[in-house]
Amino acid sequence: MPGYELIGAEEQAEVDDIFQHGGVLFRHSFDAIRQNKWKVRDFEKAFANSLGVPHALAVTSGTAALRVALAVLDLQPGDEVITQSFTFVATVEAIIESGATPVCADIDGTLNLDPKALTKMITAKTKAVIAVHMLGTPANLFEIDSICRKNKLTLIEDAAWGCGGSLDSRPLGTWGRMGTFSFDFAKTMTTGEGGMIVFQNETDYKAAAAWHDHGHENNPAVPRWEDTRASSGFNFRMTEMQGAVGLAQLKKLSTVVSAQRKNRDAMWAAIKILPGIVAREVPAGSYETADALVFSVKDNATARQCRDALVAEGLSTKILPEAVTWHFAGTWTHMPELVARHGGDLSKAFLSSSARLECAVSLPVVVKMDEAVPARLHKALSKVLRKQL
Repeated sequence: MPGYELIGAEEQAEVDDIFQHGGVLFRHSFDAIRQNKWKVRDFEKAFANSLGVPHALAVTSGTAALRVALAVLDLQPGDEVITQSFTFVATVEAIIESGATPVCADIDGTLNLDPKALTKMITAKTKAVIAVHMLGTPANLFEIDSICRKNKLTLIEDAAWGCGGSLDSRPLGTWGRMGTFSFDFAKTMTTGEGGMIVFQNETDYKAAAAWHDHGHENNPAVPRWEDTRASSGFNFRMTEMQGAVGLAQLKKLSTVVSAQRKNRDAMWAAIKILPGIVAREVPAGSYETADALVFSVKDNATARQCRDALVAEGLSTKILPEAVTWHFAGTWTHMPELVARHGGDLSKAFLSSSARLECAVSLPVVVKMDEAVPARLHKALSKVLRKQL
């Protein structure tokens, strides 16, 4: 994280441009007063071009992006969508809101969807798979994509943390039929809130564009108030102000990711020699966004001691080990659909994932890192890990 560190004159200029040319904040219509300023449209085109895909649709959040993508699939009650047990709660919420049944599979050493576990969870009811690139590290897409193709399942990428990353030189979000992104305030690029969906074909794009806009097809043959529609939908439209900020942020994305990778590498160089520390697995050919530096230690007690030592040094951790309940399906007892699908007891559903996460420590990576941070990390973690000898 994050793009918010670089918010400045460029974003202000894009927003000012709206108010200097009519002040229209709605992404559609008002042609007579908007003086041909279409910030969301321009943002969508620029984002699609940056990923080399034909279509992109801006929405109100990363969660909305997932929900709209699932709406394209026309899921029916009883249909199942598989995702991973380590993700943000929104991934499963979107599945439930789509009317489908959420299914979570265990993670592998990347802390993303385990292809072997995925294979075991597929049933005749399975319609789609959502692979999440947690904290900027790509999932094992070669295997996951192959499994989906073999079983004729739709692959959707949740690239909320993956914006600006790639695998085998293919941008994250472009491997699946659709890819979703988050632009919340702590992501690599931000519009405050907001999200994006990218598409490989025009049919999916048109269905999503209508659904995110109450079913509006934006038929050029009729005015918007008499617009045609083929289905119902909801309102997940991005505003022009968000689009303006997104345009400026997109131009900074490569700078953000490069800085994060550089700072992550400096942090890792300072601590990798410490005893008992094991790096997170990374698929070959990965270009990580380096949202966080994740490593494992011998047990949960040691992981929590690491956190305590970091806090005492004025540093912090991110999600692991202190905030895992928002990111681990084994704790989501408030979701009856998930509980029922996994036998009524989530505490026993993802034991392999739980074992991995209990030993993991995640360090936030920033763009404007103080040069003293790597040494301070080493100092704090040494107090814990050298005691383990």
